[in-house]
Amino acid sequence: MSALMGIFQETIYKKFGKHSKEALFYNHALPLPGFLFLAPDIYRHGLLFSQTRLVQMPLIGISLPIMWLYLMMNVITQYICIRGVFILTTECTSLTVTLVVTLRKFVSLIFSILYFQNSFTVWHWLGTFLVFVGMLLYTEVWKNLGFIRPCGPKKVEKKQE
Repeated sequence: MSALMGIFQETIYKKFGKHSKEALFYNHALPLPGFLFLAPDIYRHGLLFSQTRLVQMPLIGISLPIMWLYLMMNVITQYICIRGVFILTTECTSLTVTLVVTLRKFVSLIFSILYFQNSFTVWHWLGTFLVFVGMLLYTEVWKNLGFIRPCGPKKVEKKQE
């Protein structure tokens, strides 16, 4: 779905111009009515969040349940991240954006494994290998280092007389 969305965005940008803030708005505003189906569950979790321990907010001097603070911090960091992705979609191809987002998710996974002190399994090593091979293939690093010769006929430069 992410790849299809990227191709759709490229098509829209070609037709109507590159407007990252508008695309960000519509991508997040249009699905909002779908959350009405989850309203009872969202309300129940809001009540649970309100029952967590209070923490003092520095600089503004109010107390807030810690889960609401965590949610607020998550929303802010997610907004910064997704805004950056939408700006990137105006500058790069959807494949490049997908590669950058995959790399960000990979770094988040590695950070999570280290922070929570989980084991790094064979599957993690395989995923790491595949992420880096994919990046190297896409960026054509091996070709630029001379490990792989370019395919196809060589261009012959014509001298102008």
